[in-house]
Amino acid sequence: MRADDRGHPAIRIEGLGKEYRIGTREKYRSLRDVLSEAVRRPFRRRQAEERDAGSADSGTVWALRDASFDVAPGEVLGIIGANGAGKSTLLKVISRITEPTEGRIEVRGRVGSLLEVGTGFHPELTGRENIYLNAAILGMTRAEVRRKFDAIVGFSGVEKFIDTPVKHYSSGMYVRLAFAVAVHLEPEILLVDEVLAVGDLSFQQKCMRKMQELAGGGLTILLVSHSMGAIRGLAGRAVLLSGGCVEAIGAPDEVIGRYLAPSERSDFGNCASLAERQDRSGHGGVRATAVQLGTINDGAGSPWSEGPVAFAVSYRSRDGQRMLRLQVALTVSDSYGMNLFSCTTAMTRNVFYDAPPEGTAICRIDRLPLAPGNYWLSIRLKDDHASLADHVTNAMRITVVDAGEGDVIDPAGQSMGSVIVPHRWELQPVVTLPA
Repeated sequence: MRADDRGHPAIRIEGLGKEYRIGTREKYRSLRDVLSEAVRRPFRRRQAEERDAGSADSGTVWALRDASFDVAPGEVLGIIGANGAGKSTLLKVISRITEPTEGRIEVRGRVGSLLEVGTGFHPELTGRENIYLNAAILGMTRAEVRRKFDAIVGFSGVEKFIDTPVKHYSSGMYVRLAFAVAVHLEPEILLVDEVLAVGDLSFQQKCMRKMQELAGGGLTILLVSHSMGAIRGLAGRAVLLSGGCVEAIGAPDEVIGRYLAPSERSDFGNCASLAERQDRSGHGGVRATAVQLGTINDGAGSPWSEGPVAFAVSYRSRDGQRMLRLQVALTVSDSYGMNLFSCTTAMTRNVFYDAPPEGTAICRIDRLPLAPGNYWLSIRLKDDHASLADHVTNAMRITVVDAGEGDVIDPAGQSMGSVIVPHRWELQPVVTLPA
């Protein structure tokens, strides 16, 4: 970064908006098309602007609207939100793949980007040629690329296919090479989308370690991810996008908590009505209508850590007929969406045969293996043919308290984890345990 840029944000976004026209589609373009379009573009720009100005608003959608925030040099910023919230569009605008419709953006520093599979490489060029092409875009000389070439290829693991056109690469190979290029060509700002999820587990871990190393060296990183663990582990701040707008920005734990919080229509406490929930999946042959929580205190108050608890899931079949069999599954996750454990009728071989069209399935747990904190309960129902009939995510929030003090400790603030396993301690003179 230049000396005169010190003290300025690496990225400044002010009132940023991006509008797309519904029903339009980008076609595949050859390298010749790209070059010829660059020559014709100045002559077509005015005509396109006049056509867009006369278009009806009803045929457009805003992917981003009035987004404003700064990113400091060397900061790692996590970007989260539901599908369609505008996360990928934001990175495309920052990397100048697409132009904003309104607002302004300032970027200080050389930008390397790893967006969705297919962005940044030309399919007709080989892996080798794409490395040099990306380096040229970043302003690097061929001599600089030659010094880093072996490291790029070695990190990607695609040595055997480096002279093959990338259109023949698998999605995993594509991402491996793209990430290697993005992190080895000395960018000052790195934009990373959820595309890393395409790679296998070992490569994802390798990428995370590399980004931690780069972040420690002062690289500015914008990371879009649905993995709350990745956001918490890497980001110093997080931005929550919703409907193209910035809904929250701040410490990762606070922003993630807001993202994972239920909608205002959801019920809390020891009983949650599910009859009106629309955010569910499954064919609907049988639906969960409510879930209740029973505790040691006759259903009153919060469940205790390692105390007995019961969950009662009420259901109703769509056609009012008895079911040949009914299967129920409950999954408990932490406040960041990580599944901790499940209780299913299949595990205990308690499939309900000849189930009535309406009833309540009760699951009893003698010792709830959860540390004090906040958790979520999700429900799945399967019908006669073992196909998914209903799936309600975050059907009920569960607050677990300490049996002795009655305190709630959010596990997000601890490093000890959420699950409690049976164990005991004893003190003895010096002994050696048998092998």
